[in-house]
Amino acid sequence: MADGISDKAPGKVTILGINGHIGHHAAAAFAAAGWAVTGFGRANRHPLPGVIFVSGDADSVADIRRAVGDADVVVNALNLPYHQWDQGRMEAQTSRVIEAMGKSSRTLMYPGNIYNYAATQRVVTPNAPQNPETPRGEIRVRSEALLRQAAEAGKFQLLIIRAGDFYAPNNALDWYDQGIMREAGKGRVAVPDKLETGHSWAYLPDLGKAFEKVAWHRKELGAFENFHFAGHFVTGGQLLAAIKAAAPVPLTVTAFPWMVFQVVGVFMPMLREVNKMRYLWRNTMELKDQRLDAILGPDFGTPFEAAVAATVKPFFAGKAKLAA
Repeated sequence: MADGISDKAPGKVTILGINGHIGHHAAAAFAAAGWAVTGFGRANRHPLPGVIFVSGDADSVADIRRAVGDADVVVNALNLPYHQWDQGRMEAQTSRVIEAMGKSSRTLMYPGNIYNYAATQRVVTPNAPQNPETPRGEIRVRSEALLRQAAEAGKFQLLIIRAGDFYAPNNALDWYDQGIMREAGKGRVAVPDKLETGHSWAYLPDLGKAFEKVAWHRKELGAFENFHFAGHFVTGGQLLAAIKAAAPVPLTVTAFPWMVFQVVGVFMPMLREVNKMRYLWRNTMELKDQRLDAILGPDFGTPFEAAVAATVKPFFAGKAKLAA
């Protein structure tokens, strides 16, 4: 079994939102490590070996509770479409998960992001103050607060793993798909901002494995933990060099389509909201966490160049993509 884990199944895990980027990769990592995995979603769009699928509606507490069943660990990878976070909808979804969990000895794992922090925070550690700059950041802070309050009330253990922007082979609706490699078929690539600006990236196969490793160590952890997944922190220049090295054809660098996002955003709410987060590309923000690094170990993760190569290759092969 992977990573030296014994042949006995480590436990039962339910992945809420199995069809999303995090849900899919977390489920794959848990299954590979020998867990009994249940996936929850409206439809089994991307079946995984060794994963039992439970169909249901995330708006239904009863459906979520049925999927949770007797799981030891629950990964809340549910997410609303990007432009539907407001009007209390994300907080309501979070509250439904809390209600479905009930009061138990279970562990709830939650994927955090960097929206909670100000752009002026150059290095972001788990104990850094959360000062969001946008309404979306405020929504994330409120949702995490609901989860933390439930954990501190003894309802369940809460483990947050915060990461930067996602990327992986065959992903749809991410930065590679919508912007960076948008015109790869025409021999063009775009980097979101200045080449010297650093940015935190999370390679999803690695992030999924990080969820499994932290879950494995859950009994050594407190009722609430906030971990920061370092992933790959690189400059725009390093990203561009890795993409060019991985591409099977020469690539010309073009301007990132921020203006397209702005114009098309008039008709596409999701792109309009993405455009509002441009400040994250104009400012260097690095996630650091020595505790999580110690749990994952010194040899954890895919080298940056290899991860980029795996992500870039499908853009020249015409493969179907996994939507968020």
